[in-house]
Amino acid sequence: MPADEVLYDVVDHVATLTMNQGSRFNPLSAGMILALAEALDTVSRDTAVRVVVLAARGRGFCAGHDLREMQSHADDDAWLNTMFNACSDLMIRIQKMPQPVVARVHGIATAAGCQLVAMCDLAVAADDSRFALPGVNIGLFCSTPAVAVARNIGRKRAMEMLLTGEMIDAHTALAWGLVNRVVPPDA
Repeated sequence: MPADEVLYDVVDHVATLTMNQGSRFNPLSAGMILALAEALDTVSRDTAVRVVVLAARGRGFCAGHDLREMQSHADDDAWLNTMFNACSDLMIRIQKMPQPVVARVHGIATAAGCQLVAMCDLAVAADDSRFALPGVNIGLFCSTPAVAVARNIGRKRAMEMLLTGEMIDAHTALAWGLVNRVVPPDA
């Protein structure tokens, strides 16, 4: 797996996969998707691992798809389809893991990054975390992330997030059911 995209560490039967593109809010680029998928495959075969923590470096958890990368392939439908299919496979892979997967969220989790949180079995968020499906703000619509988010928070709240693009804070995410716990950032 590309060593710089995802860091892999196992301590006391807990595998921590850390997205390592924090200067860019850990976008789900083609490389990041591949690295996460490969790391999850490695963990799924490790019978000593009892739980997986999905974490991130930098100022935020995950800003969603790498829009810069997507723009550079805007005229390449085959590339875009391959990338979206790989992302879909990644999300399904999380759900099929033999170990529970816990999202450890800080900063922002937006668009497909919010979907990533929703697909995990459990989610713990720092109290300064924020979540959004902001595609509408740039002329897009986060319909794929909305499916997983709606399964966590309900259709009407998901539609509110989709149609307004507004951020919700960690305590709202907890009240709505997107996360299980809200803790101080150092916890």
